[in-house]
Amino acid sequence: MKKSSEYSGLYKLPVAKRQEFVKDFANLTDNETAAFSQAGALSLDVANRMIENVIGIMPVPLGIATNFVINGKDHLIPMAIEEPSVVAAASNAARMARSAGGFHTESTEPIMIGQIQVVGAPNPYDARFQILAQKQRILKHANEQDPVLVTLGGGARELQVRVISTESGKMVIVELLVDCRDAMGANAVNTMAEAVAPLVEELSGGRVRLRIISNLAVGRLARARATFKKELLGGEAIVDGIVDAYAFAAADPFRCATHNKGIMNGVTAVVLATGNDTRAIEAGAHAYAARSGHYTSLTTWEKTSAGDLVGTLEMPMAVGIVGGATATNPIAKLSVKILGVTSSRELGEIICAVGLAQNLAALRALSAEGIQRGHMSLHARNIAVSVGASGEVIDKIAATMVAERKIRVDRARELLEQYSKS
Repeated sequence: MKKSSEYSGLYKLPVAKRQEFVKDFANLTDNETAAFSQAGALSLDVANRMIENVIGIMPVPLGIATNFVINGKDHLIPMAIEEPSVVAAASNAARMARSAGGFHTESTEPIMIGQIQVVGAPNPYDARFQILAQKQRILKHANEQDPVLVTLGGGARELQVRVISTESGKMVIVELLVDCRDAMGANAVNTMAEAVAPLVEELSGGRVRLRIISNLAVGRLARARATFKKELLGGEAIVDGIVDAYAFAAADPFRCATHNKGIMNGVTAVVLATGNDTRAIEAGAHAYAARSGHYTSLTTWEKTSAGDLVGTLEMPMAVGIVGGATATNPIAKLSVKILGVTSSRELGEIICAVGLAQNLAALRALSAEGIQRGHMSLHARNIAVSVGASGEVIDKIAATMVAERKIRVDRARELLEQYSKS
């Protein structure tokens, strides 16, 4: 029987019932489901081996976005984030996309770039030719560093060499293009770059400095597209407002910083939930947005001849489903299982679709009732918790502050004192 991610009112259910819904959808075992309720699912012993100077574990709420249909397949989306309204907004946008077929995605091969910096080459342009002439030799040596990756169909695919002008003079930049398959690939790429550095140095007559992966993964792109019916958005005037809001972001970097941040609310939440490198994805996304020399929108939004809205998102997506925290963090492994992905490309495409949904939700809110309406009602609950409220009192304090439009810590304290007395 086909399982559907469509669910209205999941937020109304108790946590245990939500877990049961996810368990049934993703075929989780009892032990796997129980891990969601364990604050120490990632043990201190494991954490101590992941990073240095460990003193504890910092939990982040893990939510589930519903309603996603991506390439004709239903998905539940695990999202790890502390910001209110993000999960609900993504679910709502996905619900609106369903009526027009959901999200359609694609991606390029998982190619990462390893850079080798050469300084002091006496003849930089000749050095470029000398290195390129030995391309096959260099690629062979690079692939000898990771025979397992090669047997899986990956490995160093291509070599490119550039001469750039810098404040320190001309530099020769040698770049290995490595197919990382289902890994993010940083360790493999860095190992290859370090291994071929002596040969590059010999051929160039210069000195090798840095040997490191680039997080501007222009060879590893994910793309998502979706159409949203004008009736579901609130009418053609809302569609026009969204297109105008996009045009503002595309032209003005001050607006665009917040516009792209909204995209990354969704992207980063899924990246974190699956144990991938949030900083690498964030850096790559913003660098990609500025690749023309002008920082601009990662998304595009257009009105169709029927008055509906169509949006696209293209961005670097260097994520993996093997290795790193994805392999060591039990919640990350469960998140990958819930998503039902079988390759890094599929994971990247899903994340891209979530980013597009998140951007639509933010632009619609800005173009309609304003961003604060939904956001602040959830923020009010956080404030109530911060002053010591618990149980039903949290909701009572939050509802009162929202009704009064006084969502402040001092007001929450006053209300908590009143409820405590009563």
